[in-house]
Amino acid sequence: MKIKICGMREAGNISELAELAPDYMGFIFYKPSPRFAGTLLPDLLSRLPVAIKKTGVFVDCRPEEVLEISLQFGLDAIQLHGSESPGQCFEITALFADRPRPEMIKAFGVGPGFDFSITEDYRDAVGYFLFDTRTPGHGGSGKTFDWRLLENYKGDKPFFLSGGIGPEHIDELRKFNDSRLYALDLNSRFELAPALKDIAGLTTTINTLRGNAINQ
Repeated sequence: MKIKICGMREAGNISELAELAPDYMGFIFYKPSPRFAGTLLPDLLSRLPVAIKKTGVFVDCRPEEVLEISLQFGLDAIQLHGSESPGQCFEITALFADRPRPEMIKAFGVGPGFDFSITEDYRDAVGYFLFDTRTPGHGGSGKTFDWRLLENYKGDKPFFLSGGIGPEHIDELRKFNDSRLYALDLNSRFELAPALKDIAGLTTTINTLRGNAINQ
């Protein structure tokens, strides 16, 4: 199971997190978010280990702007967290035709009554889905959704699980019996302040998920 830590911004915090070698590190390029990465310097991301996939999170952003930011920050993955259509996902991918193509992730806000069948329209447009708690703020709410709803997901596209995952959920997640679960997305429940992660808490959690001895 892969691990993605999202909502990073502070230089020292990013460097400390890199020592834990998450599989993905997320940076939010959505101005209304309290974790907006507007002060982030591209040079800092260029120094991250190549094994950490630098992931940009966008919400209903113009394709050309997604391309510009992706090239500026050397992004390895693009997460679309708004109401982007399958056509818009294809349009963004097409802009990378002559360049290294980043992974494409489409997020969906899940709650009671969510129709998982809409994900089929995105099957060929992206590499992964991300299921988050449905909120007006496009994620980062610190709230989980009822994971039993995932029983209604009949597709075979691998997915990231997001939405209020905290230390109290880790034992349950290690027993999560769904081969399509590709990665966990950890964010607000591991924060000291918006965009400032609790490295000690993440150290314990990542080691537990990976089955390593927990650092003291």
